[in-house]
Amino acid sequence: MSSAAAITVEATGETVGEAKWAALRELELLVPGLDRDSVEFQVVAEGERGLLGVGFTPARVIASASAPSHTSESDPSSEAQTAREFVQRVAAAIGASVTATAVERDGVVTVTCTGADLALFIGKHGQTIDAIQYLANAMARSQGGEHGVVVDAAGYRARRTAKLETIAKRAAQRASGTGRRIELDPMTPVERKIVHEALKDDPEVETLSEGSEPNRYVVVLPRLASG
Repeated sequence: MSSAAAITVEATGETVGEAKWAALRELELLVPGLDRDSVEFQVVAEGERGLLGVGFTPARVIASASAPSHTSESDPSSEAQTAREFVQRVAAAIGASVTATAVERDGVVTVTCTGADLALFIGKHGQTIDAIQYLANAMARSQGGEHGVVVDAAGYRARRTAKLETIAKRAAQRASGTGRRIELDPMTPVERKIVHEALKDDPEVETLSEGSEPNRYVVVLPRLASG
């Protein structure tokens, strides 16, 4: 008989509703066949805007769901197990005390880490976790795997994605409203892709990347000024 293991993620958004949506999206990656009605939410912060609209504190929620503990155990040499062990070894090598779990769904292995040293594991602007994810995918390809590997840490990906999408939309509004190009802060390749994807269907702006790694950044341009 299978037992259930609790999976918990934390997410943020401009409102509690957006934060819950981001948490659900993250849980659906981690829990195959997630029953949304069974998800339990804890609201950590309601979120609020500063005086006269200046400043913003995001809403934060913690979402918990149960998943069969044998999700990745059907194949003892599964890609999920291999990726989990690889991430665990890399975390130990950099001195980050974390515990990794892994699930596989639709050809994507998601390795999620929890523990006391998540700040070290994630790194500034996500540079460390993105590097670990890059290495995990390189390792999978070297072994002939056709699956992708996502490395996450207690809902970091969902929170960061939501934040980047908000940054992208605000930059698009500024670019279209002022007719000027808007340069964003340097980002990792993973984060730049999120920004490009967030604005690819916006008829008012277009995006491109400029600069050299590790200081490469996204530029948002009004379409009328791009020619």
